[in-house]
Amino acid sequence: MNNTPTQIDERPWETLVDLAQQGDHHAVNQQVSECTASDQAYLIAHLDESEVESVVGALTPTAAAELISHLSETQAAGLLANLEADAAAAILRELPADEQADILADLSDHQSEAILGEFPASEAEQVRVLAAYDENVAGGLMTRDLLKLSVDSTIAEAIGRIGETLDELGDDDIRYGYVVDGDDRLVGVLPMQNLLFVKRSTRVADSMIANPKTVRDSASLDELIDLFDVHHFLGIPVTDEEGRLCGVVHRDRVNRAEGEVAESAYLKSQGIVGGEELRTMPVAVRSRRRLSWLSVNILLNIGAASVVALFQETLQSVIALAVFLPIISDMSGCSGNQAVAVSMRELSLGLIRPTEVLRVWLQEMSVGLVNGLALGLLVALAGYIYQGNVWLGGVVGIALFVNTIVAVSIGGTVPLIVKRFGFDPAIASGPLLTTITDMRGFFLVLGMASQIIERLN
Repeated sequence: MNNTPTQIDERPWETLVDLAQQGDHHAVNQQVSECTASDQAYLIAHLDESEVESVVGALTPTAAAELISHLSETQAAGLLANLEADAAAAILRELPADEQADILADLSDHQSEAILGEFPASEAEQVRVLAAYDENVAGGLMTRDLLKLSVDSTIAEAIGRIGETLDELGDDDIRYGYVVDGDDRLVGVLPMQNLLFVKRSTRVADSMIANPKTVRDSASLDELIDLFDVHHFLGIPVTDEEGRLCGVVHRDRVNRAEGEVAESAYLKSQGIVGGEELRTMPVAVRSRRRLSWLSVNILLNIGAASVVALFQETLQSVIALAVFLPIISDMSGCSGNQAVAVSMRELSLGLIRPTEVLRVWLQEMSVGLVNGLALGLLVALAGYIYQGNVWLGGVVGIALFVNTIVAVSIGGTVPLIVKRFGFDPAIASGPLLTTITDMRGFFLVLGMASQIIERLN
């Protein structure tokens, strides 16, 4: 019996590169095909550009397309950019048209047109149509891979049409046929199960669901999210202003787009600007994107630190104040960030407009008064217990109470003000909120303490 422990390859990407460089294409394809989707993304994330090109060059177009489908659009575009146009086109043609358009949108016009030049004319035109839409509207999220049926056809002809289009539709889960008239206007949908229970001579028009729910190709992502929240559709047909069928937008595509938007907003709020960042990107690019935000933020923090320096003697006299400064700063910042999050969401959903600063401020003030009072009493109690000094408790409690009101006022209104001036509120709101609440909190605590220094000692 062999008791030798199984050796686990802890650096599988090196093995993959070695196989590709040795020209063992069969082994490369086998190793990639045996990986899960997350493992494939993990492998690619550890390769530099030349190694990625070597591995992808060893894969069949189908295997390479499967690999790309598990990557972010930025990663996929970067990968294709390193290939010859014909090789990139062969891989891209294995993907659905909507994914093709998304990936090509991340390439330069010259690169995307070079790749589309290798497509059949009809396929290239279909991708260009999708690419013309904004990525977060129904037209940009829809797929044009669908089963289209004529309203004048019979069930027998519809079944024949399904057989003819199986190769085009690929692995898509087709549950409906979309019925159009002679002008390509959508008039109904035909559930596939209806084909089983009617005579073959029956007209499609007599078995379809007439006047189905549709969305315009210009419908925003927020409208689509709301629609799928209300209706339990797996997909919904997309039409233009004339009612012509453009495609179908699926629930999972909308969910994925919603996650991407949320992730992008979060990265921006944390100072990752200029798009998605990956650790395989050049250091200079990653550093430049982060520094554009950090360099401004350090100047703002110097302003906050100057307040502490102004009251240095007070702080030295009452060391206990140093314990509560970060608490007041952090708690006020948390309250302000909650207000920022609500304003950002309502802006994205169109529930508020940048001109409604006063209304938003009044609404946040009511919350700030309640929460500020509760938090102020809690930290006042902590201050009293810590030193047995009611004056210390009063100073830190009042400071947190006032600073919470200031924080939610700023957090609720700054995104609107920033948006009104044409800047990205996801990037600007955080640094402004943090700096102002820090400066205000430090000033309140140290300013009040300096006035009653004798009672604190």
